[in-house]
Amino acid sequence: MAVALLSLTASASVTLPVRGTVIPASDPNIQYIGRVNFNNPDSPMFTYPGVQINACFEGTSLRMIAKPESGYFMATIDGSEAFKVAFTGVNDSLVTLAVALPQGRHTVRLMYCIEGLNRRPEFRGFVLDEGCRLLPPPALPERKIEFIGNSITCGYGSESMNAPDPFEDATENHYYTYAAITTRNLNAMDYVVARSGIGAYRCYDGAREGTPNQMPKQYEYTNFDDFSQTWDFNRYTPQVVCINLGTNDLSTPNFDIRLFAEAYSTFLGNVRKHYPKAKIVLLTGCMLNGKELELQKQTLDQIQADARKNGDNEVYRFDFTPQNGDLKYGASWHPSYWQHQKMAAELTAYLRVLMGWF
Repeated sequence: MAVALLSLTASASVTLPVRGTVIPASDPNIQYIGRVNFNNPDSPMFTYPGVQINACFEGTSLRMIAKPESGYFMATIDGSEAFKVAFTGVNDSLVTLAVALPQGRHTVRLMYCIEGLNRRPEFRGFVLDEGCRLLPPPALPERKIEFIGNSITCGYGSESMNAPDPFEDATENHYYTYAAITTRNLNAMDYVVARSGIGAYRCYDGAREGTPNQMPKQYEYTNFDDFSQTWDFNRYTPQVVCINLGTNDLSTPNFDIRLFAEAYSTFLGNVRKHYPKAKIVLLTGCMLNGKELELQKQTLDQIQADARKNGDNEVYRFDFTPQNGDLKYGASWHPSYWQHQKMAAELTAYLRVLMGWF
């Protein structure tokens, strides 16, 4: 009988016996997708939504270990409907994902579905039935996407149905975003680099001359606002990159469209340096309208034209249909669950043709 002692507090000052086979986060049969810091391989840390943890296992039950207050995950067992898992309390470190499964081989897929900047989530392994083990993980898809974006890509308010609602972790869910749905529609995998309020040259309602922690700076690091580890771009090479930036740069007055254009163009060049062969799609989101949306479209059109003039013929443009409320709003007038579904349908159709992914 395998018995392990697991800490049920972040400080490891209290331990309780947990019956079963404990599988550490460092087990080679655990599959990670997304930007993850493995400085501590038994407690890897991540901050971006969309990070995935997948495994195949034996047995009739499965439990998951994480740092207390890590936040919310979406879980799928054997391809069933996804459900939300919460690590929100100071003593929440062990959560049951499945019980009473038939004996045999099973698959678990986990997605971190919120922004982890403040929580700094850590995954710490699984607990299986006594004597059971992990099996080789599912094969990774050959189709690879990267999404770079802001709150729309994060899923801000996607579980809310009341536009005046404020931001809450409980109503943010990346699993229901246009990005995640598009990835599933295309049988692909994706890495996500996104943060609410971020822009190409200034964050939401920032100074006219720009703000320091915009996407071009953050993009070079594994985790948001953690400059201790630069990201190794050799770990993942997407075939297509979708950039959805500009909403925060332009949504409040006093922006400088010239500075936005310069910062965006420079950032595009940096993305191209990291991914010389990828197709790069410049998106407009669904939240701008009127003059600001037209300026964004004109600017991105010009950036694409300049890139092609300079010999880069793999830069593309795509515009989502602006939201108008007919599909309701999520929190803070962000796209609702239904708006994300519409956006996913539009982007899926576009990428199928662009990439030949039928």
